Amino acid sequence: MPIHTCTGAQMMCMMGMAPSVFNATPKNVLTSFKPAGNIMDNKPFMNIPPFGMCQSPSNPTVAAATAAALGVLTPMPCVPMTPAPWAPGSSTLLVAGMPALNNTSTLACAWGGVIKIVNPGQFTEMIP
Repeated sequence: MPIHTCTGAQMMCMMGMAPSVFNATPKNVLTSFKPAGNIMDNKPFMNIPPFGMCQSPSNPTVAAATAAALGVLTPMPCVPMTPAPWAPGSSTLLVAGMPALNNTSTLACAWGGVIKIVNPGQFTEMIP
C-alpha cells in the first residue's frame, strides 16, 4: 500500500545529479506530525528544490553549454520546471481538497526529467 508523503521526503530527478528534499505547502493536515503533501505541492523552489546539476539536453542552459563545449554534454545548475501536478496521487484521501501525495506519485519536469519519491518522510501512515 502507498505511504503518505510529507515534508522531509527525499526525491530524485532522473536528470538531476543529487537528491532533494520535499517541502509540503503548510496546511492543517499532518501525517506523523509533519505537514502532509498533496498533488498540488509541485511549485519549483517552494516545494521542489533543485537537484544539483541538470543533465537534460532539453534544458536550454544545458543545451547552450553543450553547444559551447562543441557537443560535449555539460551539466548546468538545476532549475526545476514542474507545471503539472504530481500524478496520480491518492484515489481516496484528500488533503486540503486535493488528492493526497503518496510515495508512488511522480512529477514531470518540462526539461524531460521525472521526479520520484525515494523516501516518503514517514513510514507509519499508509493511504490507498
